[in-house]
Amino acid sequence: MLAIIAVGGAVGFRSLLEGLGQFYYLPMVPAVLITAILARRIATGLAIALSIAVNLTLVPRESLTDALTNALTNALLFAAVSWILAEVCWAMRAMQDRTRDLSRQLAAKDAMLNTALASVPVVTLNAEGEVRHLSPAASTLFGLNEAAAVGRPFSELASGFDVAAILGSGATGGALEARDGHWTGLRPDGATFPLSIQFGVASDPIGDTHVALCLTDLSRWHAADAQARELHAQLNKVWRLNSLGEMAATLAHELNQPLSAAATYLHASQVDMEKAGALGGSALRTVELAKGQLLRAGKIIRRMRELLSPEARRLDSERASSMVEDLGPILTMIGSSKGVAIRMEVEAENDRVRAERIQFQQAMVNLVRNAVEAVGEHAAPEVVIVGRPTSDTHYRISVEDNGPGIAEDQIERIFQPLTTTKTGGMGLGLSVTRTIVESHGGRLQVSRSALGGAAFSFTLNRESSVENA
Repeated sequence: MLAIIAVGGAVGFRSLLEGLGQFYYLPMVPAVLITAILARRIATGLAIALSIAVNLTLVPRESLTDALTNALTNALLFAAVSWILAEVCWAMRAMQDRTRDLSRQLAAKDAMLNTALASVPVVTLNAEGEVRHLSPAASTLFGLNEAAAVGRPFSELASGFDVAAILGSGATGGALEARDGHWTGLRPDGATFPLSIQFGVASDPIGDTHVALCLTDLSRWHAADAQARELHAQLNKVWRLNSLGEMAATLAHELNQPLSAAATYLHASQVDMEKAGALGGSALRTVELAKGQLLRAGKIIRRMRELLSPEARRLDSERASSMVEDLGPILTMIGSSKGVAIRMEVEAENDRVRAERIQFQQAMVNLVRNAVEAVGEHAAPEVVIVGRPTSDTHYRISVEDNGPGIAEDQIERIFQPLTTTKTGGMGLGLSVTRTIVESHGGRLQVSRSALGGAAFSFTLNRESSVENA
């Protein structure tokens, strides 16, 4: 339709030009170009064919030879020139479409880059270390607007920064290390904050060098690290107290028997001395004193045992997933010391339990530390903490590894105080852990893990009333 309309318009235009002279194919060229610009090759070929047919029809021929030679030559020439012009139009249209697509892609990437720069603290410097540009996030980080920062040395914003050291190293990018492990950012009000810096170096076409700095505020990381260290210290304190209490209970049990036996023997000696009459009076008094000291020693041991024994636990409503996740930094430190990655697969749904938070976390740290030590020599060590509800009343926690496991003849002995399979161990770890678990109403069990090693597991009572509410 487009070809027919275009050629029809060209014919009408040609008839208007008849009074000025003879025009053959020239008025038909715009019809072909218009069709080529707006349509495809088939429509363009049709426009060329119609133009040739109209010209052959409207132009009178003097002879058959003229019709066969000149008309055919002019038609072929018109077809060739028109097709070449059409190809040029199609190439230009394809280039225009490609340019439009590239413009859209560049606009999308530019918008994405601007979004990234708006959310990430980025600073660009010149070769002298002066600020050229601050992203909005960097302006917020330093509490300084871009106009006030441009032209200032970046060393005024980050203490000890030296752009010459970066350019002199020849590196084109990477992390910029500080002497104290982190850089110190400075704000106009004198406040400081820890900072890490990633850099990149580039040159523009005219030879100017630019340094781009990507900044990270480490304040939250440092606060989280301090909190993790505080929790670790608190857990260590509780661990020492629990271990001391377990040792006191064991020693009291072991020492009370010989002390009671010694007191019994002294009492028997007293009976024999009383039969001796006056001759045994002096020895009788000495034996009575010794017996009194033995009974006093027994009372002291019982009193120390009562003092160091764990008090009645006050179990609160806690989320099992939260208690385990809080241990993340500590468990990372334990695992990294042996090159072991610790996975957590603790379900957060229906995980409200009755527990004493610090005691529970102390038991978990001990179980994970034992698992990490068990897989330390494994080629591909694995330690997994698994938590999931097993019924309406219980939530199970297990620590599994792919180590050598526990021998069958050792399963009953490993929970006994002063029993250990580790060189230099005191044999109180699992005993204390079992005491903590039992104080929560659970039972510490060991079995074969699906990973091939040992699996220590116990259950906590779920807080059904809280979940139902």
